[in-house]
This record gives sequence, C-alpha cells and structure tokens, in this order.
Amino acid sequence: MQDVVGLILGGGRGTSLHPLTKHRSEPAVPIAGKYRLIDIPISNCINSGITRLYVVTQFLSVSLHRHIANTYKFDPFNNGFVEILAAQQTNETADWYRGTADAIRQNLRYLQSERAKHVVILSADQLYRMDFNELIQTHRASRAAATLAVTPVARQQTARFGIVRLNEQNRIVEMVEKPTTERQLEQLRASPAWLQKRGLADSGRDYLANLGIYVFDCELLYDLLAAQPRATDLVTEILASSLATHTIQSYPFDGYWEDVGSVPAYFEANLALARPSPPFDFHSPEGVIYTRMRNLPASRVQGAHLEQCLISDGCTIGSGTRIERCVIGIRTRLGQNVVLRDAIVNGADRIELERDRLRNRQLGIPDLGVGDNSLVERAILDKDCRIGANVQIINRRQLQQDEQDNYVIRDGIVVIPNGAIVPDGTII
Repeated sequence: MQDVVGLILGGGRGTSLHPLTKHRSEPAVPIAGKYRLIDIPISNCINSGITRLYVVTQFLSVSLHRHIANTYKFDPFNNGFVEILAAQQTNETADWYRGTADAIRQNLRYLQSERAKHVVILSADQLYRMDFNELIQTHRASRAAATLAVTPVARQQTARFGIVRLNEQNRIVEMVEKPTTERQLEQLRASPAWLQKRGLADSGRDYLANLGIYVFDCELLYDLLAAQPRATDLVTEILASSLATHTIQSYPFDGYWEDVGSVPAYFEANLALARPSPPFDFHSPEGVIYTRMRNLPASRVQGAHLEQCLISDGCTIGSGTRIERCVIGIRTRLGQNVVLRDAIVNGADRIELERDRLRNRQLGIPDLGVGDNSLVERAILDKDCRIGANVQIINRRQLQQDEQDNYVIRDGIVVIPNGAIVPDGTII
C-alpha cells in the first residue's frame, strides 16, 4: 500500500440528515454512542495499510477538524497522516466545490505531491468494513482505469442507488443513477450466470449497486478530470462518459454495508447495533474502528432496567429508569424513572458543573440530558439537548414530517437538534 493514497469526500451539506447536520458536517455526525461517521472510512484505510489520507471538507467543518486532529496521530517514524483539505480560494478558483469531481480537481496538487500510483476515493456517510487490499488487487489484476465496489440489492432498493450492468469480464458497461422506469430496470438486471456463480440466483437481489468506493490510477484520473474541465460529478459525468473508452472494473462486495445518509437509515442502523447479534461490530478482530480516546469515568447505573442497549462512557442513569433498544452516547445524564424506547441519545460534549446546573434551574433551564419521569420513544436526541422533567417525546400526532423551533420530525422519527431545550411538561 506504499503507492496508494486515500481521499475521503466529506464536504457536502448533508441535507438528508438535517437537523443532525444543522451545526456540523455530515462526517462529524455521532454514531454508536462514541464514534463519528468519519471514523469508518479512516479506520478501514488504516486497517488496510493506507496511512496517507486526505479529507476534503467544506461546510460546518470545525468539529470535524477538531475530531480528526485529536484522534489520528501517527508516530514520527511513520510517514502516515490524516490531513484536512478545506475549501479555499486560490489563484485558479474562488468557487466552493460544485460537486465531487470539482472537489477532487481543486485538490489535485496534493495528490500529485504524494506521487502515488493509485487513489482510493471514499464517502463519509456509510457504515461498513472492507479490506481495501482485495479491492486494489482486483484493480491491478484487471489493468483497469478505475474499479468500483458493487453489492447486490433487491429491486425495491434500486431507486436509492446508482445501478450498474456488467459484461462477462465483470467490466462495467452501463451506469444509471437511481433508475425508476421498467425499461431501465430490465436492462440493468444482473445476468443469471453471474447470480448463479455467487449463490444469489434465488436471493431476490438481482441488481448491482454502486457503493461509492472507488480506486483510480492516479495519472488516468488526472487525465479524465483535465479532459472534462466543466464536469462537476465524478460518477454521472466522469465515469459514465468513460465507459466506452476506458476499462471500468467492478469489485463485488457482499458484506454488511449501509448508507446512513438519511435520518431513517441513520436511526435504524444505530438501533441495529444494540441487538443481541448486531450486523456490525465496531471492535471486530477483522478491523477495529478507531475513534478519539477520552479520559471519561465508567458509566454509573443506579437501579435501572436495561434491554438491548449500548451505554457509552461517562453516563449517569438514575434509579427506576427503563431503557429498551437504545444507543446512549457519552456523558449522557438520565434522571429517575425515565423511559427510553427505540431511542438514540448522542450525549454531551461536557459534564455540566453543579453550580451551572443551579444557575440554569433558577432561569428555568433544564439540566443537560433527560429529566425525571420523562418518556422518549422512537426519537433521536442530538448532543447537548436539555429535556426537562415530565416530558413526553412520542410523536403524539403521528406526523410523518414537521419542523418546529426545538424539534424536527422526519419519516415519523422525532429529532431534537443539537443544544435544543424542551421545557418541563412538554408533549411532542
């Protein structure tokens, strides 16, 4: 992997994850209580021996920069690094990144300075574990210009992904972004021979989705970007137009992979981690997912009832509290007789001092965390929320979409934004 450099695209607005992206970039969104989404691609690279990594950022990136600076530090005898490439004005351009291809084009000089032969390009809104050694071996063996990781999906999932069609050599010959018509879907169906060879003939997963994981020959990538100086999207403009002139290879991947770039997907993926047999293990010997080390005490639980939960460091859980199928983030404080069901609590960035709590109470401001006798069901509480006593967050009106000052409802899931205050006795 000495001739491979990694490039992680993390600069989008993340509108599908709003309001979790109201005050932070998408890669900085917490997951599994103590991690952030950016930890997934960085850890996959490190575990694969790729230690020269660039992270391209643009929107609300302060907390992401802080997390990376505090987490990923290599020893002085290793030439590895994780470096931020923030959008900036230069002599060549004064524009924001207009898309994935434009973001790469504006940062080519950094890739060129590493003199690498291959670049792995990744997204920062996915939950998966992959050995990039196998991906790159496939790329080198095929002598391709680019290689895309693909996974089989069912017909009802195709509208969420870019779908590809392969020839007999597993070369990609057609790409359609989020196909919807019957004609498109029929043409894109994987061949029976391909499905049979991989034991998928009767699985119902007859289509191959682009996972947003790419390997390029660096010189070829530079040439493709230079040949289309106005192209802004890597897939629909650069790759799709290159199918007839270059070999674009596929790398089949059938392990766990989940796009968590929307509120429903993020919610379900988090809760799945609390199951007795979770689909994804952050501390698997196949590849540990790394994050920032914190000097936090063990969580203190006082006579609570817990079922299928992840409890992070530094939490305080009061007596009589009941937690079912939940993910509890760092420094979370839950009062007495609280009930949480199917909930994600992202915790807090600090432990509130007693003098601050007393002063806030005089002003009618609840403590950080969830107050006594409150009920939270099917909801996400982002960091530093203040939920008062006797509050009910249950989507009482059964709304699918709504947005108010201190809460947002997305697909029936109530989301309390970062730092929001829900006063005592409130019913949502």
